[in-house]
Amino acid sequence: MRKIKVLHIEPTDVCQAACPLCARETNPDFNKADAGRHLRVEHIQRLYTEKQLKQLEKVFMCGNYGDPAAGKYTLDLYRYFRTLNPEIVLGMNTNGAIQTTFWWHGLANILNQSQDFCVFSIDGLEDTNATYRKNVNWAKLMANAESFIAAGGSAHWDMLVYKHNQHQVDACEQLAKDMGFKWFRAKVSKRPLLNGLEAPVNWHQPVKKSGVIKCHVIAEKSEYIDARGRKIPCCWLGASVVDPIIDINTVKLTWKTDTPNSICADTCSTNKNRTVFEDQWQREVQLC
Repeated sequence: MRKIKVLHIEPTDVCQAACPLCARETNPDFNKADAGRHLRVEHIQRLYTEKQLKQLEKVFMCGNYGDPAAGKYTLDLYRYFRTLNPEIVLGMNTNGAIQTTFWWHGLANILNQSQDFCVFSIDGLEDTNATYRKNVNWAKLMANAESFIAAGGSAHWDMLVYKHNQHQVDACEQLAKDMGFKWFRAKVSKRPLLNGLEAPVNWHQPVKKSGVIKCHVIAEKSEYIDARGRKIPCCWLGASVVDPIIDINTVKLTWKTDTPNSICADTCSTNKNRTVFEDQWQREVQLC
């Protein structure tokens, strides 16, 4: 078994948003009515020994179908990992408009180490964020972010740039700075444009590269656990709701052929040693 240093967890398949390019909306195999899974500490304990969990250097929560803030046991999971290893790095990605300000204050109290973080995916200002982040309430999002920051949490602002919001990138960066966010990042998604979304003008479009595949999973020694409790090499290989039978070593064998695994090629092929996934981020600013 590979020695895992980073664990990526999707603690739930529940989310209130309806982002048009999310797998919740584009994958016909995903049934929203069937969603409602919430990982508990016990699920993680069935998959790994305590020794394996104690050796982890980082645990972060994101996902293909759910928002970690919607997980019923998200805070319990973070507390568990912190108890096992007080120095572990803990992180989360979220649309930010779920739960109460009290919940976010509590999250900040757990994510209280210097490298801990919470990424808020905010794609514009009040008049544009919901164009992509559909069903995300702006006032609730702002209140939750303010509560997290006020309690000492390290907040990062990630912005997806499209034609409809590219004129607000500078204003979003300034608002992030004014609110106390630590980082601001703007990116252009590698996902195909659908549902009326248009590419931003004069921004680089990430495309599949012709170079070698640089596996993110092998580089950081990571593994992904989806909301069904399945161990999968990474979230990209685990995007299907159909049970995957994927071994990272088997996948690796296809990289030196003319027909590599298509998901690996679409995400981790390189140009000048930069993968398609890495090529999405085109502005990264440390604010404080």
